[in-house]
Amino acid sequence: MRAFVVTGPRQAAVADVDPPVAGPGQVVVDVERVGVCGTDVEFFTGEMAYLHQGHAAYPIRLGHEWCGQVSTVGEGVETSWLGRRVTGDTMLGCGRCSRCLGGRQHLCEDRFEIGIRGGWPGALAEQLLVPASALHALPDSVDAVAGAMVEPGGNALRAAQAAQPDEGKRVLVYGPGTIGLLSVQFALAYGAEVHVVGHEDARLALATELGAHGAWTPESLPILAFDAVIDATNSTDVPAAALERVEPGGRVVYIGLSGQPSLVDTRTMVLKDVTAVGILSASPGLDGAIDLYASGRVRPHPLVAATVTLDAVGDVLAGWRPVDAGPGPKIHIVP
Repeated sequence: MRAFVVTGPRQAAVADVDPPVAGPGQVVVDVERVGVCGTDVEFFTGEMAYLHQGHAAYPIRLGHEWCGQVSTVGEGVETSWLGRRVTGDTMLGCGRCSRCLGGRQHLCEDRFEIGIRGGWPGALAEQLLVPASALHALPDSVDAVAGAMVEPGGNALRAAQAAQPDEGKRVLVYGPGTIGLLSVQFALAYGAEVHVVGHEDARLALATELGAHGAWTPESLPILAFDAVIDATNSTDVPAAALERVEPGGRVVYIGLSGQPSLVDTRTMVLKDVTAVGILSASPGLDGAIDLYASGRVRPHPLVAATVTLDAVGDVLAGWRPVDAGPGPKIHIVP
């Protein structure tokens, strides 16, 4: 089958590889659509921390935001999965440690991450091998575009929930990228007043179109009382800015990762009695994201700027966008 393979920094191509074979407890999925994200870009450029920590190595097959149809099931897997439209969890725990047994497999020290960690091949291919335990069925009301947005949606839902965006609360989201714009929609779905901070006019306009009550540059952001602030950027400066902007007694949610260490003054956190929450992984939020997509309360489709073929993945990771691409931050691939 055809798969996109990264063999070194900025060295990648579509290659013919052996198709996956479902072992016990596993299924093979015919991949329908895949999203490309910042993590994939970092692997392509060689900046991804896992490469330097020993959790990943070249060659690597990327792709962890996906949907498709189950075509083969292995021993011990219910045949009812055959033909079903699915997406799946990226985090594959060992299933034996206390974290896995406690329902926190996404924090397992020995976990695989599909297309990211431990050498488990990703979805930028015609087929994908997945444990049946990681599958999440997609209802008919969640099409392929939304299906491939469930993984980022699970992350964003967890960020929004951590902000506790109840009716009457005011939430500020730094970063109108995929996670930021989805966090905006999830917070809106819970009844909060939501504002966004970014730099690109087109992304800020999209945030407003999606329902944000205010879309600002850092310079134009007004002095307002924010009950919660979500940092969905890769900036080293925003974590401290988020802490400065949040109201005393409020919540700061950190889901973005910067390339270099960021500094937060814990004295400010203590003296403002702030709760800070870190978010890793979509795992606990996948079902909730599917439900909110299915209900129509959250619309991931406007975030997808363009859809291209597997042969264009290298160009996309290098920064290319089709000339007719929309304002959204996400590029999708149809293998």
